[in-house]
Order: sequence, then structure tokens, then C-alpha cells
Amino acid sequence: MTAKSQKFALYDHPAQMEPLLPAEQRLAPLLEQAHDLQRAAHSLSGTGAPPELRTLLRAMNSYYSNKIEGQHTLPVDIERALRNDYSQDQDKARRQRLALAHMETEKALETGWKQWSSAQVWSAQMVRDIHQDLFARLPEADRALAEGDVLAPGVLRDREVSVGVHAAPAHAAIGAMLDRWAAFYGGVRRGELQIVAVAASHHRLAWIHPFRDGNGRVARLHTHLALGALGLTNGLWSPLRGFARTHEAYYAQLAAADEPRAGDLDGRGNLSERALEGWIGYVLALCLDQVRFMAGLLDMAGMKERIAACLAFEEKIVRQGVRAEALRALHYLLLTGSELERSEFKAMLALGDRLATAQVSALLKRGLLATDSPHGKLRFGVPQYALRFYFPHLWPEAEAGS
Repeated sequence: MTAKSQKFALYDHPAQMEPLLPAEQRLAPLLEQAHDLQRAAHSLSGTGAPPELRTLLRAMNSYYSNKIEGQHTLPVDIERALRNDYSQDQDKARRQRLALAHMETEKALETGWKQWSSAQVWSAQMVRDIHQDLFARLPEADRALAEGDVLAPGVLRDREVSVGVHAAPAHAAIGAMLDRWAAFYGGVRRGELQIVAVAASHHRLAWIHPFRDGNGRVARLHTHLALGALGLTNGLWSPLRGFARTHEAYYAQLAAADEPRAGDLDGRGNLSERALEGWIGYVLALCLDQVRFMAGLLDMAGMKERIAACLAFEEKIVRQGVRAEALRALHYLLLTGSELERSEFKAMLALGDRLATAQVSALLKRGLLATDSPHGKLRFGVPQYALRFYFPHLWPEAEAGS
């Protein structure tokens, strides 16, 4: 047996994932963080937000999750891909397709979390299903691996791998490890402890490394799902943005939690309990920061002024037909989160039928209004270029490219 194969044989039993949570006497500060996160998240969940913002947030989450892997494309290219406008550059087009696949999988998870049971959310099958849903959306050429073969969606890896200095568990043990992961974290009582468990589970799933490729994306999507299923996000925030914006800390904390136990003062499991605590604390603090940031952006008190600034820019600089008179109607759509018949929207403009019709067309063309059909109802739109007015600093890379 070679030194490399001895290293791979190190992890071949679910017990080697322990501890799955820190011991009870170490939990108090983490539970306090989870309590603060829960309170802030529940407060944010009652905040109104335009439906189109969720589409933009999925694009942002996709951008950031793929950026962690060094596989992102420009925000403007994601927006073009949403219009079925793909680059002639094959690699750029591949990244565009990957971005859209991530968005669609995230949307599917957000649709499902309202109806899935805890047992379904916390199941080995869900982990495989996320991988299947994400990568089956890509053509075979986009799933080519460096070794020359093709990534199979939803299929557990069939060989040994190492990730940096971490030798992933033996492939023969993956099924048992996923079952243990699912049974333990799915069985944690709801409340603050379950939030702590979500953070811990992210590392342990990445540590198992169940697939040939895509493990980081799957772990992040599952964390997004788990937090949403607990009623903490309402689709308005995700740790993915925070992970990418602190990517050095993200990788460092993950790597630290891969380490074996460092002596008798470092817990009683195979892996470092102290490092697991550090990872959980990092995740909970990051999540709370994201919630507070979004709460500030979604403060409706200042939105009328932000919309007015956007319309002034349109009218004076862009000059594509958008007028300041649209303020009242747009602000109404935002505050109510509703849709309006076109006749109702035009009546709020007080411009006369011809000018009002032209104004609706201009707002739709610029993305400041959204609709599902040529004559359908109108709702508040959030195009990428308007981010710097409506939600400044939410997605700086998109602002810079608009």
C-alpha cells in the first residue's frame, strides 16, 4: 500500500465525521448567535420586496457561488443569457449556461422548501437531487472533467480524491456517511440548535465530498435550502454572497475544520471540535451580517427617493423615453408588491393616453416595469443597471458593469 493509498484509507467509517456538533458545554455562544440571527431574519421576512428582486438575487447568488469556484461570468453576461443571448466564446458561453443552471436549481429549491418535510430536506437523496438538478441542465460538453471523462449528474464518486491537503473519505463509505449526515442533522430539534446544525452540516457535507465535481456548489445550495426551509430567508438573503465576499476566510475556516482533533482538550471526536466551533461561528456571523445588510436595503422609507433618482438619471442622461412622472405609479407597485392592469397604471401617470402608452413602453424596454405577456399586468422591475439607485452596494460587480 502506497503512502497515498494509506492516506485515502484514513476515512472509511461514518464515526470519523465526529463531532457533528460541538459538545453541549461549548454551545452557549453559538446558540446566542443563532438566536440573534433568528430574530433578525424573522423581522426581515415581513419586509415587502418586489418579486423581480428575487430573480436578480438568484443571479447574484449564482455569480457569487461560481466565483468561489473561479467559474463566474460577468453579471451583464448573466443578464444577456437570461435573454438567450450567449457569447460566441465557448468558455464564456459555458459559464453563462452554468450561471443559469444554478439560478434554475435555486428557484426549484425555493419552490420546494414550502412543501418538503424536514426528512426530505435532510436526506441523502436531496443532496443527490441537487447535484442532479444542477448538472443535468448542462450539455455533456460543459460537464467534461480534467481527467477526460464526463461528470454524471447525481452520481456519487467512484474513486478516491484529495482536495488541497484534505484526503476525502473512501468512495465506498460515501453512502453510509451521507446517511449518517442526513439522520443526525435532520434529527436536531428545531430552533436555535437547528440553525447551528445547518452551519455545521455545510462543512461536513463538503468534507464527505460525495461527487467528482460540484461539491461546493451543492453544499452551498443545500445550506440555502435548509435556511429557507426553516423560514429564515424568504428568498431575500443567502449566505452565498457572504461566502464569496469573504472567500479567503471561507476556505480557511473550511480547511481548519478538516483537521483531526488536536489533543484531549479538542473534544472527543475524530475531527477538531474547536475548529468546528470556529466554522459555525463564522457562518452564523456572516448570515447575521447578510440579514442586517438586506434589512437596510429594503427599508421602504427611502425607496421613493431612490426611484426618483433613477428616473432623473433616465430622463436627463439615458433619454430613452422614461419620465419623472412615473414615480408615483412605480412607488405604488413597489410598496404594495402588487400588479396593475395597464389601464390602471396609465391612469396613475396622469399623462394622457398617448403619452402614458409611450411611457409604459419605455419603462418596459428599460426593465423598470416587468410583465409576463405583451398585454399582461405590470409589476415593479429591477434591472441590473438600476441596482445602484434602488439597492446600492448589493451587487457591486453588477453596478460597475452597468
